[in-house]
Amino acid sequence: MQSSSETLSTPSLRALVVEDDAQLSALLVRQLGSLGYLVAAVGDGRAAIAALAEAQFDVVLLDRMLPAIEGVEVLRRLRAEGVETPVILLTALGLTNERVEGLEAGADDYIVKPFEIDELNARIRAVLRRRTAPVADNATLSAGDVTVSVLRHRVTRAGKTIELQKTELKLLAELVREAGSVLSRKMLIERVWGYDFVPATNIVDVHILKLRQRLEIPGLPDPIVTVRGVGYMFRA
Repeated sequence: MQSSSETLSTPSLRALVVEDDAQLSALLVRQLGSLGYLVAAVGDGRAAIAALAEAQFDVVLLDRMLPAIEGVEVLRRLRAEGVETPVILLTALGLTNERVEGLEAGADDYIVKPFEIDELNARIRAVLRRRTAPVADNATLSAGDVTVSVLRHRVTRAGKTIELQKTELKLLAELVREAGSVLSRKMLIERVWGYDFVPATNIVDVHILKLRQRLEIPGLPDPIVTVRGVGYMFRA
């Protein structure tokens, strides 16, 4: 990882690095510190849970493969205890099902090792923008048999209530708002994740897969259409 020249223009953000690789942990502490972050580091899941119980952090960088308690289980326990601090999973696992598991557990984003510090910094900033962004539209959106109320965080399909996480809801709202039109992956990344660049990731495809699974009702067609090489369209 190479150091970035872009420092924070806002008050210092507190980051907790949870990584059992001492060399990588030290590198992250040093490089994030050079960008203006206030960084604490622990080497296992139990220490991470304890640290978050004792202090406030703006973001947690959580390695998936940890000793004793692996990262996804740490994340599940944190969310079960009501900890809402944004979490970015650091993973060497690139399989879609592994990424889905992490997002299902409550991760705000994931980044695959090895990565550049510039991308990690951008991911952190994008996650924090998403968490603090005001709700842009309080109208009820609908297309076909799907209805979305962003403010109420309520989604129904054919009268059945569908439980979605925040990012899933934002993605669905964008698709439904422009039902019948094709939205490129780049457009969705900008609108939903707040990235000002296109990361080397299939995060859109992973979330679309999750949405399809949640919206699936036997006997009803998939409301999301894949337009190969372009993006996705919600059936009008």
